[in-house]
Amino acid sequence: MPSAHPRRREVAIGSVLIGGDNPVALQSMANTETTDVDATVAQIGRMAELGCDLARVSVPDKRSAEALRAIKPGISIPLIADIHFNPELALAAIEAGADKVRLNPGNISTRERIAPVAKELARRQIPVRVGVNAASISHDLKQLHRENPVKAVVESAHRYVEILQGFGVRDIVVALKSSDVLNTIECYRRFAAESDLPLHIGITEAGPGLTGAARSAVGIGILLAEGLGDTVRASLSGDVEDEIIVCREILASLGLREAPRLVACPTCARAEFDVATMADEIRTRVMTLSKPVSVAIMGCVVNGPGEAEHADLGIISVNGKFMVYRSGKVIDKGLDQAGALSALLSELESLEAER
Repeated sequence: MPSAHPRRREVAIGSVLIGGDNPVALQSMANTETTDVDATVAQIGRMAELGCDLARVSVPDKRSAEALRAIKPGISIPLIADIHFNPELALAAIEAGADKVRLNPGNISTRERIAPVAKELARRQIPVRVGVNAASISHDLKQLHRENPVKAVVESAHRYVEILQGFGVRDIVVALKSSDVLNTIECYRRFAAESDLPLHIGITEAGPGLTGAARSAVGIGILLAEGLGDTVRASLSGDVEDEIIVCREILASLGLREAPRLVACPTCARAEFDVATMADEIRTRVMTLSKPVSVAIMGCVVNGPGEAEHADLGIISVNGKFMVYRSGKVIDKGLDQAGALSALLSELESLEAER
């Protein structure tokens, strides 16, 4: 997509490259107890199945940092350690094998506290994310933040980057997040015009469910449409897997990632069956597909045949009888609802195997 901003510098996070001409990487954060290795590994495994490229875990104490040693061999995607308040935990996470460290300028802010971590990052050539949050600003920038929140966030990011670079750290990713969508967008615009460092984008504390998904889609979508964003997370209150699906749908909608697609009509008095329930019954199966398969669940003949014909697989109901489409052609008809659903799922398995 076109962008008036400088080309982003390339940074390697384990096996994943971001910036440059690389695709936007999708990341999420485990919400298990990091010390529960089995649960954390299992959750990251599910994240990876849904298309997550990078996994972040919280490191609130030494036991959590040590747990990274056991977590990393059990997962297939790079592991990021999320550090706050205590620079010693960053050093422990680096020693335990983290592929990247996230630091918060709002709670590890002075040069003296940053120095040992920066030196170790530079020595081992491990990347770091400067994660500025509007709700976590260095004490001396709080008054500026009240007067001009965008300027305070951008200044905080630049200041931290300069400190890290002063110790020889080159692989730096920057995030400038707020729960305010418009402020977040402006922060990224300003910083991107002044720096070529790759950007991790998202709306922090976006909220639960539909509220968080909507705020994330607006903020992330605008930034991506402007060519900004090298790695992305939808910060939702709830199921980690929902974060990945929301991000994946945003990327797919903008043509930045191939992903399975579920189309379903919004329903009205013309609907001949409970479209929402059937769509929900197959949503999980469709969302875990590894191929960009499209499925349409349509409730009547207004848009039903057209959407079903355009999709890889589709179901419509006409006068109480169901038809199943595959690649634009009717392959079964005269079915009841249970039979149509069964036929669709069977065709879904066949189609994915072929692709």
